[in-house]
Amino acid sequence: MPNFDEFVDSTNKNTPVQGFLHRPALPETDCLILTHGAGANCRSLLLTTLAEGFCGAGLTVLRCDLPFRQSRPHGPPPRGSAERDQEGLRAAVASMRQITKRKIFLGGHSYGGRQASILAANEPGLVERLLLLSYPLHPPKRPSETRTKHFSSLRTPALFVHGVRDGFGSIPEMEGALEIIPSPTHLISVSGAGHELVNSRNSNELVGQIVAAFLA
Repeated sequence: MPNFDEFVDSTNKNTPVQGFLHRPALPETDCLILTHGAGANCRSLLLTTLAEGFCGAGLTVLRCDLPFRQSRPHGPPPRGSAERDQEGLRAAVASMRQITKRKIFLGGHSYGGRQASILAANEPGLVERLLLLSYPLHPPKRPSETRTKHFSSLRTPALFVHGVRDGFGSIPEMEGALEIIPSPTHLISVSGAGHELVNSRNSNELVGQIVAAFLA
């Protein structure tokens, strides 16, 4: 039997929270909110396996769809949707604070992680820690168009997980970018992985590594 249920919070009618809530056996736990990249949704293999791994380690996990994905089932976020997607993450944090009085962590893959990091930079203290998966440092083959303007204001500790074959930024580029961030950071480089990070061969080992590093 699955250990998760569909989750909908329509308290904020302008920005409802929709996704799946994984509940561990313990009643009161820390909580991790996970969201997806520009071309996916909260049912992606990466988010599902991570949610199961963190829940197995004792965390409550919400994997949720960003507002742009709630509005359109397919395709990338439309131009100008970033602010609303950040509001969606803010609403998700508020929803989870009604469920637990413990720590709230926020994470996301690619576009979702970028929006999570911008929100945390703009609102220090909103969450206790970030999990940023395949951070899209720049568009593929356009390394001069970096997406790090907010890094110097990011004061939330963050774990970055990045594939060595990721076209959105090399490991040396990521290492250089993390030097801008004043808060503690750690980078896990995933050998042989691209932007999607997980596959049927590496998912169990990688998820275990991410969970252990994040909780440490």
